[in-house]
Amino acid sequence: MTLKTFLLACLCLSVCNGYSQTKTDSILNKSSKVIPTKGAVIDGKLFKPGEKIEPIVDTSGVKNLKDLHEVAALDKKWLEELYSNSLFDTIYKSVTELDYEPVDYPELPTDTLKARLERLNARTPFNVEYNTSLESVIKSYLKHRRNSIERLMGLSHFYFPMFEQEFDNQNIPLEMKYLAIVESALKPRARSRVGATGLWQFMYGTGKEHDLDVSSYVDDRSDPIKATKAAGEYLNRMYRIFGDWDLSLAAYNSGPGNVNKAIRRSGGSKNYWNIRTNLPRETAGYVPAFLATMYIFEYAKEHGFQPERPDFQLIQTDTVHVKQMISLNHVSEATGIKIEELQFLNPAYKLDIIPKVEGKIYSLRLPREAIGTFVTNEDRIYAFANAEFEKREKQLPELASASANTEIRYRVQNGDYLGKIARKYGVRVSQLKQWNNLRGNDLKIGQRLTIYSKNHGASSSSTSTKKVINSAGKQTYKVKSGDSLWTIAQKFSGVSVQNIKDWNDISGSKLKIGMTLIVSK
Repeated sequence: MTLKTFLLACLCLSVCNGYSQTKTDSILNKSSKVIPTKGAVIDGKLFKPGEKIEPIVDTSGVKNLKDLHEVAALDKKWLEELYSNSLFDTIYKSVTELDYEPVDYPELPTDTLKARLERLNARTPFNVEYNTSLESVIKSYLKHRRNSIERLMGLSHFYFPMFEQEFDNQNIPLEMKYLAIVESALKPRARSRVGATGLWQFMYGTGKEHDLDVSSYVDDRSDPIKATKAAGEYLNRMYRIFGDWDLSLAAYNSGPGNVNKAIRRSGGSKNYWNIRTNLPRETAGYVPAFLATMYIFEYAKEHGFQPERPDFQLIQTDTVHVKQMISLNHVSEATGIKIEELQFLNPAYKLDIIPKVEGKIYSLRLPREAIGTFVTNEDRIYAFANAEFEKREKQLPELASASANTEIRYRVQNGDYLGKIARKYGVRVSQLKQWNNLRGNDLKIGQRLTIYSKNHGASSSSTSTKKVINSAGKQTYKVKSGDSLWTIAQKFSGVSVQNIKDWNDISGSKLKIGMTLIVSK
């Protein structure tokens, strides 16, 4: 009885499956025209039997345009390198939280590490001696931070030549260039929790001591060359005090007072590794992080690192002294260099504006191929900048009292950055920063930005006038009380909300009573 029931169930299931497949195929072979026996409501509109439903045409024409995937991926990686603070945060955390526990990394035997450190010690004035703590840090970096170190190696191709040149001028060990990696992860606009800023992490007061200008427009702590010069001066001061580069490094991080206290508490010892336990926690991990970074960079090939080179080498750029106030956006428009590249080359200008201040000289760094264009057309470029600044001054009062229709609230999406948003709305990066009180370039997904755009935020009256003038031969509709884009779309056959937005250049959903809308192609 059980077997009979089972066979009967299988037979029924087989028949059902066959019927289902046949039914699906028959639907595919039928005409796509649907003729109901009674009227049907579709999208809020009543259609009679047999009435043809016109398809809604996408009038935007640019919705499916795509970039080259490979190039877009490279752009994204490069922009992340320029503007992300993730590496800086990672390094800061790693220095303060070193635990020196043994790390299993069989690719680097202890004997091999000892031999390499001995060779490294022979060619540098730093005390690069093997100990288990340093071995732990080196292996931890190799095992857990390989990708970030590879990215730092790529950035180093741009920054290290200028570091080496300045340190050579000041008779400082060239290996000191690795300190900038520990300090800032080679981010010229990096800012610590206590306000230390730039590649070499100067506090405001210390920067002033070394003639680093900090104003509303300029922060020399973010200028690679000026800040490196100041870092060299400070390191030389520390070396004159201690006569030891390891202790100079420790003093650079925590100040000479803390180093002197550690020496006293260690019974007068002046070897960094002997006083390390008496230093502040961050400084205790500071020199091991520096030495580990030095080792990995010096033996990068042996460990199979393949860094990506940046778009620019320092030798491929040059500087020109600016004669009048100008913004990086003006330079971008005049030379065709992307604003993001100009920001990378000129990180000291906080608002992307190079000021003109009597008694001070400000430089603009450009790719070499753009230097000729800029110098040849200097007068025209400055005239253009002046005209733009005059327009801005006239517009500011209007923006301050802008109506709801001239203001756009934009929500930051994945892949957005300031330059991209500025181009989309026809505004400048410096304006986005000013309107939203942004000090840096970092954005968060979901963050709301206020934008005043001529193209996307024109007042209702100007929009209305423009559309009436261009509405010849087209059907129009005057907005009444209680109307919305959706209710208006329902009044006209085959018209969607998106159609109305496209035909009338509307980005939001707000309407004003009396404005005229085009409601046909």
